[in-house]
Amino acid sequence: MGDLIYKDESYFIIGKCFEVHNNLGPGFLEIVYKDALEYEFKQANIPYEREKEYIVNYKNITLPHKFYADFVVFDKIILEVKAVAGISEDFTALAINYLKVSKNKLALIVNFGELKLNSKRIVLDEKWKVWEKK
Repeated sequence: MGDLIYKDESYFIIGKCFEVHNNLGPGFLEIVYKDALEYEFKQANIPYEREKEYIVNYKNITLPHKFYADFVVFDKIILEVKAVAGISEDFTALAINYLKVSKNKLALIVNFGELKLNSKRIVLDEKWKVWEKK
């Protein structure tokens, strides 16, 4: 896969995540990092929606349970916030599902639970092929 999709926007988002991690460090619950990110997004006038709701369709019906992405930033990037020991394959699978239901192409998983901020890019192309990059 050639160029990074939404390169400038994703670097800006990751920059705000570094700002939060540099100020708070590891050890807080996810909700604290989400609150701090929301503050940073507001301060920088970054368009976002927190806890964005997505419905899941299955065989021409809408399932009763919904997905809630932590953030949708710039109306096109899913941002999943974690505060755990590492980014697991479960988190990657969840991000892929968010991309499928949202029809977005890029998800960022950012983990604040480690000494160094850790992130992962998940790109879902039009053929539903997954591209990952740490």
